[in-house]
Amino acid sequence: MTLKPEVTGFFDPRTWSVQYVVADPATKRCAIVDPVYDFDEKSGQTGTANADRLLGFIRAKGYEVEWILDTHPHADHFSAAHYLKQKTGAPTAIGERVKDVQKLWKGFYNWPDFPADGSQWDHLFADGDTFKVGGIDAKVMFSPGHTLASITYVIGDAAFVHDTLFMPDSGTARADFPGGSARVLWRSIQAILALPDETRIFTGHDYQPDGREPRWESTVGEQKATNIHMAHCRTEEEFVAVREARDRSLAMPKLILQSLQINTNGGRLPEPESNGIRYLKIPLDLLTGAAWD
Repeated sequence: MTLKPEVTGFFDPRTWSVQYVVADPATKRCAIVDPVYDFDEKSGQTGTANADRLLGFIRAKGYEVEWILDTHPHADHFSAAHYLKQKTGAPTAIGERVKDVQKLWKGFYNWPDFPADGSQWDHLFADGDTFKVGGIDAKVMFSPGHTLASITYVIGDAAFVHDTLFMPDSGTARADFPGGSARVLWRSIQAILALPDETRIFTGHDYQPDGREPRWESTVGEQKATNIHMAHCRTEEEFVAVREARDRSLAMPKLILQSLQINTNGGRLPEPESNGIRYLKIPLDLLTGAAWD
């Protein structure tokens, strides 16, 4: 019998991100998935309100944090993994292909000494690896397409699919970032949709189409029946055409150049310089997709 973890989602309206606390009710052990470290791009100010909200919830429930899990290096928010490790002592983890993303962005940022070996996390998961959250079995599925390194965590009956599938009325994630591929994304989604129909799907973002309230939970069966991309694109070629046309209409995320230098480093902020201030490094004219109009 597949055990059912308690899943609590925390929506961040600034980045449309959903963070999760996934707990085994029997043992009170939990994992944190894709936590957000606050950043205001206008002032350059950082903060920990989102991460502290998770910690407050965990304390109130009497949980013990067993894992801090990133699904991939995010392009639209900073990861709070390093901050939460400092607060809880729990190990951090991500997929082993993060090394490919690190190598790519190491070149973009001109970081010759940056260790692109995944050592910024305590554990690197390979496709098919298994672990536990309390007494609940968990496994890792390699799910690239949105990025080179994306993975899905299947914890009991719950699949944390990051930026592959959104809620059915939003379709699927973009695949036009450096290292992304709509064709590869289609294949990753097919593997996710091969899970049992009753598997709960927890997505990484919700952009609230038509202004509806935030939502982040569906099932494999619902996704197959009603996802605006997957229910209508019956072949890989159809999907690639739809996804690539949609991606051509999208501007780059406003925080991609800021986020990747933090998130490829395990959520660590740049070290302070001689004046005690931390600085971000922004490459100019690296990416296309400027929203001039």
